[in-house]
Amino acid sequence: MQSTHPLNVLKFCPKCGSSSLITYKDLSLKCNDCGFHFYVNSAAAVAALVVNGDGKLLLTTRAVEPDFGKLDLPGGFIDPGESAEEAVKRELWEELGMKVKEMEYIISAPNEYIFSGISVFTLDMAFRVIPETVSGLKAQDDILDFRFYAENEIDFSQIPAPSINYFVKQFFRK
Repeated sequence: MQSTHPLNVLKFCPKCGSSSLITYKDLSLKCNDCGFHFYVNSAAAVAALVVNGDGKLLLTTRAVEPDFGKLDLPGGFIDPGESAEEAVKRELWEELGMKVKEMEYIISAPNEYIFSGISVFTLDMAFRVIPETVSGLKAQDDILDFRFYAENEIDFSQIPAPSINYFVKQFFRK
């Protein structure tokens, strides 16, 4: 277990501040003082596979850490109370000003990245998206830039997130 895993980073109870945390094999911490029990679970996230009329896939350039300047798919975390489909629509609107005409769930994959010195575990869900239009899009929010790529134009070493790299490779295999 790497040093950024939450079980190695969290030293004080988030509820009472005690240092009496016990680590359990089920990936949880329990406070001996107040009884607070914390489980390390995956957060839900979405990624959109958007294709233009030439069959090229839309990839974005990240404007934030982790992996600033690297390639990614548009998407992000699902907000509390939001469905995965609602998150896809919201993220595409926030990041590109894109409206969704149709979408279909394709596949999921686990991911881990380090943010603020702690591992964040996600379950990323990929959706194939047909937008209302691909014209007039604008890089916004946490995106520096975007463009549509054919498979032979992609440097897969520039897609550092394992789940996103997997989704892009799976997309071109179909």
